[in-house]
Amino acid sequence: MARFQQYEIMHQTGNRWELLATFHDLSLAQGLAQNRGSRVRLMRVTYEDSTAVEQEVIAEVGATRSEP
Repeated sequence: MARFQQYEIMHQTGNRWELLATFHDLSLAQGLAQNRGSRVRLMRVTYEDSTAVEQEVIAEVGATRSEP
């Protein structure tokens, strides 16, 4: 069973979060996440084989929620 971690950048479109990019290096992922104009989440995800078994939100960057 192969176990590995990668950093994923998710970006919000409407009410959905979509995968934007994946990296094995945290500094590359942080640089891209900080330079995006939209709302993004930087996550550390642990996989066993091809299944995500653990997810941790490291940072959320971008527009904040607006209250009606």
